[in-house]
Amino acid sequence: MSSLPMGNTQAPSDRDIGASVNFYPLVGAVLGLILSAVAVSFMQVFGSVLSAALILAVWVYLTGALHIDGLADSADAWIGGLGSKERTLSLMKDPTSGPFAIVTLLLVLFVKLAAIEALLNNGHNLILVWPLVIARLSVMILFATTPNARSTGLGEAISTYLSRDKVFMICGATLLISLVMLQWLIIPSIFLASIGFVYLRLKMMKRIDGCTGDTAGALIEITEVLVLLGLVAALGLGL
Repeated sequence: MSSLPMGNTQAPSDRDIGASVNFYPLVGAVLGLILSAVAVSFMQVFGSVLSAALILAVWVYLTGALHIDGLADSADAWIGGLGSKERTLSLMKDPTSGPFAIVTLLLVLFVKLAAIEALLNNGHNLILVWPLVIARLSVMILFATTPNARSTGLGEAISTYLSRDKVFMICGATLLISLVMLQWLIIPSIFLASIGFVYLRLKMMKRIDGCTGDTAGALIEITEVLVLLGLVAALGLGL
């Protein structure tokens, strides 16, 4: 979930992998706090545009470009899959990136950059925590409600050992905390993230009868964009 050094650890068991999903929002919160601290520091030296670009670079570094890779693979597979489940899943394993992946990544990164700059320009540095938290909540819900499209791999371990009751408890508690802390400011983000989740999950079920690690990464990237847009819209509306 990140490129943060964790020391020498043993390879996790399938049960550990399934249980780790419960900590996804905490990972998002840690990454978000790091980005917020970076934002405060950069804004002391640079303008909002350059700070936004540097923050985005740190954002990509902290996540190890893992979710961006999933978005790229999903974009290529969805277009090149031509409606076929088998072809779509096969293309997701292709290590090369085609033009659809490149265009998708550029658009997502450009929108992120502009949204981050808008938040910084309004003095909202600490608010960067919430796109990362809510995006990882969406993946928790995806894993809890969606079958694994492949019979092997990371997704299979998660679907087997994931505690769905804990997922919904954690999601409810996290959303409640966001409402208490940000009040009306977070409502547009939750709305957009919910619409995005329903739409993307429907697409996954229709095309590949489930989800994969790549589509989960794509969901994180797109949800982060939607939450950022929701926060900028809320500020523009004066909520």
